[in-house]
Amino acid sequence: MTTSSSPGDTSLATSVYSLEPSSAAKSPTYAEQYKARAAHWRFSTLCASVDNKDQYGASSTPIYQTATFKGMDGQYDYTRSGNPTRGGLESHLARLYGATQTFALSTGMTCLDTILRLVKPGETVLAGDDLYGGTNRLLTYLGTHGGVNVKHVDTTKVEAVLPHLEPGNKVKMVLLESPTNPLLKIADLAEISTAVKAAAPSALIVADNTMMSPYLQRPLELGADIVYDSGTKYLSGHHDLMAGIIAASRPDVCKDIAFLINSVGSGLAPFDSFLLLRGVKTMSLRMDRQMATAQLVALYLDSLGFLVHYPGLKSHPKADIHWKQATGAGAVLSFVTDDKALSERIVGGTRLWGISVSFGAVNSLISMPCLMSHASISAAVRAERGLPENLIRLCVGIEDPRDLMDDLEHSLLSAGAITPNLSYTPLSHAKSAELYATDPEAWILDRARGFRRPSSNAIDKLVNGVKKGLGITSGQRKSIDHDIVVSAPGKVILFGEHAVVHGVTAVATSVNLRCFAVLSPRSDERVGLEVPDLEVELEWEISKLPWNLLPVHSHGQKRLADKELDPPLLQAIEGLVNTHVEVGKTGIGSCVAFLYVYMVMAGSEENALAVTFTASANLPIGAGLGSSAAYSACVASALLLAHSHISTPTDITLSSSDTDIVDGWAFLSEKVLHGTPSGIDNAVAVRGGAVAYTRAVGGRTGGLDSLHGFSSVRLLLTNTLVPRDTKTLVAGVSAKRLAEPHVVDPMLDAIQSISDEARTLLNGKAHVERKELVGRLETLIKENHSHLVNLGVSHPSLDMIVAATAAEPFGLASKLTGAGGGGCAVTLIPDEFPQSTLDELINTLQGHGFQPHLTSLGGPGLGIHTTPAAKEDNKVRTGEEGEGMVMPKRAGLREAGTDGLEAWAERLGGWKYT
Repeated sequence: MTTSSSPGDTSLATSVYSLEPSSAAKSPTYAEQYKARAAHWRFSTLCASVDNKDQYGASSTPIYQTATFKGMDGQYDYTRSGNPTRGGLESHLARLYGATQTFALSTGMTCLDTILRLVKPGETVLAGDDLYGGTNRLLTYLGTHGGVNVKHVDTTKVEAVLPHLEPGNKVKMVLLESPTNPLLKIADLAEISTAVKAAAPSALIVADNTMMSPYLQRPLELGADIVYDSGTKYLSGHHDLMAGIIAASRPDVCKDIAFLINSVGSGLAPFDSFLLLRGVKTMSLRMDRQMATAQLVALYLDSLGFLVHYPGLKSHPKADIHWKQATGAGAVLSFVTDDKALSERIVGGTRLWGISVSFGAVNSLISMPCLMSHASISAAVRAERGLPENLIRLCVGIEDPRDLMDDLEHSLLSAGAITPNLSYTPLSHAKSAELYATDPEAWILDRARGFRRPSSNAIDKLVNGVKKGLGITSGQRKSIDHDIVVSAPGKVILFGEHAVVHGVTAVATSVNLRCFAVLSPRSDERVGLEVPDLEVELEWEISKLPWNLLPVHSHGQKRLADKELDPPLLQAIEGLVNTHVEVGKTGIGSCVAFLYVYMVMAGSEENALAVTFTASANLPIGAGLGSSAAYSACVASALLLAHSHISTPTDITLSSSDTDIVDGWAFLSEKVLHGTPSGIDNAVAVRGGAVAYTRAVGGRTGGLDSLHGFSSVRLLLTNTLVPRDTKTLVAGVSAKRLAEPHVVDPMLDAIQSISDEARTLLNGKAHVERKELVGRLETLIKENHSHLVNLGVSHPSLDMIVAATAAEPFGLASKLTGAGGGGCAVTLIPDEFPQSTLDELINTLQGHGFQPHLTSLGGPGLGIHTTPAAKEDNKVRTGEEGEGMVMPKRAGLREAGTDGLEAWAERLGGWKYT
């Protein structure tokens, strides 16, 4: 017999493989049978088999990295409207989705934004009550700003959806997720689609299929009109691109979506289209591995007694519905611990499981949705929708399941979420390996039998027993008996920026803009950190810090800082801090640095102090003026004083040995913040004055020398407020030197000569009059800036400052400082410069949108407040002449604000400086 059929006719395979003799038809030839089978290749084959029609026969779809196409009658004219690379991706995905047409966009949220543009003001969108946080955010905006009526219902129950489909409700769209994120609820897509089309025929059924991908679930085949995926997740699989996919079945809908994409230009770029197409080819392989491991993880947690949300478990309340419409359970699961702090410890204690939002990549991720991906949903709404604050989401990658289980198990055990089952007899290594190879599920269940979840009373007893063994009882945590108040200056590099990387000497001096800090006692079991400038106000239970990860050589309190960081401890602290997503990137760094120094210096939980560290600065942050080094010096000195590792100065400054100790700990903190600091910033913050630093390069000896006999000079620091990319700027100079050594090397030699002369002047060895010294510094400043401009590290904003300060009536010398490319410029202010003219200059710079700060160079370093340590001295008077209200020092520091810090410090009095 002969058979003709379209590629989508599923009856074809049956006709080919049910060949019975017939007088009316001939048996199909082998070629005909093969052609029929090819029309029904399995999904993995379709993934890898891209129908590439490149004119040159390229086996991989080429990247057409072009914005325009020549000619008037070609298929393509402008990449916003269409591009061969994106077109190849979209054609390939249409086969996988079973769609009339697919569209590749810049992100998954761009897909949803485009789809929601099909809804008009006054119409209604029905959405689920367990949604991705970004979806909820966009729907909320649409409801408050777009005139669209958004209703959230439990879409896992058809009976909850039906009452909203009455004609008067004007339902235009029903937005579904199955499984939902992060509770993995299941909606019956076919049943809901049928019900919606019967009650509201004009409504569009839209499914977010990101949790499944077209490999496991194809909602268009279940009645949906539109499907969208975040291509960043499983389709790509590597988290190296942002993309979104829309797949539609109705031609009229396809036409509307194509119009919107062309109008706003949201189509995916050619290179990203190429990357996504490459990722799709391995999607089934990746997901098979990810699902297999996710099943083991879910079984393990479930057998330990955690409430686990995963449709691969038989205990899932709607597992039967899920398997009716999907061919796999996916690789995302979530579980609850019933204790938010416990969840935070678990998340913070993992190493292989990266703490991050998103999912679907080859790397495994762990997160707390209420603090991360779903933090944009208010706590009240989360509670109303049944989203537990202690929920942990696991997104499984392709690592070896045994390594992932080792890491997760270690974190659960360290956090106190599970305890060893002493009655369990573990399998031998050989038997365990054999069981893993033959029956992974039996292997994981046997492994889980080695542990049990303790009851809440058992956990309390365990914690109290540990505290008792350490001599710690409730309410008796060690603390300090008075406030410790310290301060440290910022710095400015006068000469040698960028050249210092290549072995040229850099000259840096302190400025009188400072960071101030108060270490205050507590009476509970916590340690706190407050940095108002960075909106940081956090505290941690001391007993829940990762003390078990302290370096093995830590025995009691440490007076001298380690030279190297301990990666496991640092990673654990980073994980602990990263759960507080409301803190910005700089704020996270300040938390990690403080906790790292706090823990390592204490050496053990027994020696940990219940204190709060509060810091504030009048230094611009992130402008290259050493704000992090000043902060690090304050952290180091305050904690060293608290542990009595250094002595509070009385009638003299810190001893030389104590200064070195503070510098060592400040450098350790800087390493936490910056990885590989030069050491020049913390040296200036601790010692003050001026220093000359030479980096050891090419076998040449480096070193750090203090410049003595340096008299203070006034300086105007002007912040351009332009962000800097230090790494790119440094790399640019290195590349320029490699390409043009005959140009760059003479400039580096000239900068070295400038630094040498400045070093002589600032060290008091030139024996010149004050006016001549300032004049020679002005000349050096101009010369140094000229070389930096030629090296390509200046910026129009910096050049504007240089020109404005040099113009009449000012006639001053200015240069960039630090990395350049933005940041700050420095202007030397001669002693006799009129105040009225200086005021005019400041107003001029402010008029250009810059932030000038008048300061002086070569001032003191670390400052320690030395008022006798009586409890009443933990307060400072405020108001005129120190009269008026008495305020605790910590509160006074918080209330002072950036502009009031100097006045606060003056009222405090009793400072000793290095």
